[in-house]
Amino acid sequence: MIDLRSDTVTRPAPAMRAAMAAAEVGDDVYGEDPTVNELQEAVAELLGKEAALFVTSGTQGNLCGLLAHCGRGDEYIVGDHAHTYMYEGGGAAVLGSIQPQPVPRHDDGMIDLAAAEDAVKSPDHHFARTRLLCLENTADGRVLTLDQMDASAALADRHGLAHHLDGARLWNAAVALGVTPAAVAAPFDTVSVCLSKGLGAPMGSVLAGPADLIDEAHKWRKMLGGGLRQAGIVAAAGLYALEHHIDRLADDHVNAARLADGLAAIDGVKIDSCATNMVFIRIDTDLVDSAPNLADALAGRGIETRWKGSRSRLVTHLDVTADDIETTIEAFTDLLA
Repeated sequence: MIDLRSDTVTRPAPAMRAAMAAAEVGDDVYGEDPTVNELQEAVAELLGKEAALFVTSGTQGNLCGLLAHCGRGDEYIVGDHAHTYMYEGGGAAVLGSIQPQPVPRHDDGMIDLAAAEDAVKSPDHHFARTRLLCLENTADGRVLTLDQMDASAALADRHGLAHHLDGARLWNAAVALGVTPAAVAAPFDTVSVCLSKGLGAPMGSVLAGPADLIDEAHKWRKMLGGGLRQAGIVAAAGLYALEHHIDRLADDHVNAARLADGLAAIDGVKIDSCATNMVFIRIDTDLVDSAPNLADALAGRGIETRWKGSRSRLVTHLDVTADDIETTIEAFTDLLA
């Protein structure tokens, strides 16, 4: 199968499985799993942060970060299409009584900083206390620049706000910008990065930041049921991914660009955006009405996709080869001809 639904669908390669099988383990709740500790230290060093915490998922990493920064009745400013706001079950509000204050997000993935500044509350008992400003990089594959992130950090500094990055695909951003992961993480107090999206580990994310905040997040991880025992088996997969799968993300970006170019050559197919490893496409209504059900037809050719009406997001990853891209373009061309 050629699975273009997400970069979360990858499976551990034999070398990663071997690293998992050979992992030295201990009880991580006691802080005694050497492989988890090694992973946390490696991510903290890569991101230029003081400490890091291995968590089960990006949602848990972001939530632990928000809970560490904010208390009940506090508020975080976030883009109106950000993952932390739209796709994480309202966890900050439900579990932390933290109010989200959404602001518009532009087409390039950056929030409207003027709107964010206007949203900062003055000290007044009528208002939730604004404590945190959140960004996402990448956002729908789009890369925020260093200047954009620095401008957000300056806004946070002006108002005494903490600064958090949902960096699930920070690795893609660093590769696309040609900078180190630490350069992307530098403007933020805390950063959550994913080990499965793009990097191909079977699970896990890491939250990095100052030691005191990570210690507070550690407490929240326990409360959220994230205390793991012999977790070195999965942490080893994360270490393998960090060592072998970051630079190769450039291949995914090249494959996505080729996929976008090939599909754009088909009459009736529009590319809404193509950035890093994501291609957003739209099929003309007339073509949709006359063509077969694309999801089913593509699946019949061994290509998994996900559609919302006439739109789809196609995501390249380490299990998608350049030959797979050509096969996909040929299938679209045949089905929509």
